[in-house]
Amino acid sequence: MQPAQYIANATVIPDRIKVPNGQQLLLQASAKGSQIYVCQEKSASPAQYEWRLKAPDAVLLNEQGQDLGKHYAGPTWEAKDGSKVVGKLKSQVNAPQADAIPWLLLQAQSHEGNGIFRQVNWIQRINTVGGKAPAQGCDKSSKNQEIRVKYTADYLFYKYKTAATTLR
Repeated sequence: MQPAQYIANATVIPDRIKVPNGQQLLLQASAKGSQIYVCQEKSASPAQYEWRLKAPDAVLLNEQGQDLGKHYAGPTWEAKDGSKVVGKLKSQVNAPQADAIPWLLLQAQSHEGNGIFRQVNWIQRINTVGGKAPAQGCDKSSKNQEIRVKYTADYLFYKYKTAATTLR
């Protein structure tokens, strides 16, 4: 297996979103879908509006292009085997392309089921394409309107290294 900092077609993972030591890559999946945004009032300026992320809606594919599961609000990743992992954002970096959503590091917060995602501790989102909210923003006439922006990304799922968990 390749070192974790050079995964997904030789992508160099920025230090800010690297997983902690003691982790090993469990699964790599490509996501293809949409980021869903809703027009809402800005918290700091209620008279102004902005597109706010509501949720992702994507299918997860393995390296052969086969359907592994889905990614949706939470953020949640659900495998075909029924297992789920919900993540919490730990850090992010801007994507190399200005029109792409950021690259992320997320820590697992909860699990369901006994399948593949049961073992996941950390998740990285890298190699993003698209998915950013429209630059033109929105206004009162668009309040609560939803839009979908297509995106693709690679998700890397990590688990504890088995050798690192040996007790003395």
